[in-house]
Amino acid sequence: MMGHVAVFRWIGQGLKIVANSPRSLITCYLSMIVIFGLLYWYFEDNPPEKDVNLGDAVWWAVVTASTVGYGDTYPSTWQGRVLAGVLISVMVLLVIPLITAHFASKLIVDNDAFKHEEQEEIKTSLREIRGLLQRLAEHPAGEQRPARDRRGHDQDRAERDEEAQEDRHAEP
Repeated sequence: MMGHVAVFRWIGQGLKIVANSPRSLITCYLSMIVIFGLLYWYFEDNPPEKDVNLGDAVWWAVVTASTVGYGDTYPSTWQGRVLAGVLISVMVLLVIPLITAHFASKLIVDNDAFKHEEQEEIKTSLREIRGLLQRLAEHPAGEQRPARDRRGHDQDRAERDEEAQEDRHAEP
């Protein structure tokens, strides 16, 4: 059972890689066209009444993958028909949605998203708020607390330090 889960995770990671890169998506699409064209050529060239060349096979893959289906070429063997079903399903359920999602994500831009500097400013403000809340929690409501400046420093102590420094400079 764990083997199946690992396979699905591997497939999911592969889809993420393909979906997030236009180059990978196009490479995957072209590879599928070539592979399915070669398989079609292999399966459909065997009946004696049908002479399929490689160009026709790739053309069939393009037409089938795009779901146009002109009807000029179609599979006559059961293997070719299964191949056509798989190709159409993969294109309709995976490749076309991935292409659409990629372009849609480029069109949707969140102008209200915070920039890095704004996020850092918010983090700093939250740290200050947490510090104030912690100091409030440490001193019950009836207790006298020393006044603090904006940075959370004791104002009385700062004034005493400042006076002591002035006294040292005033002495000869």
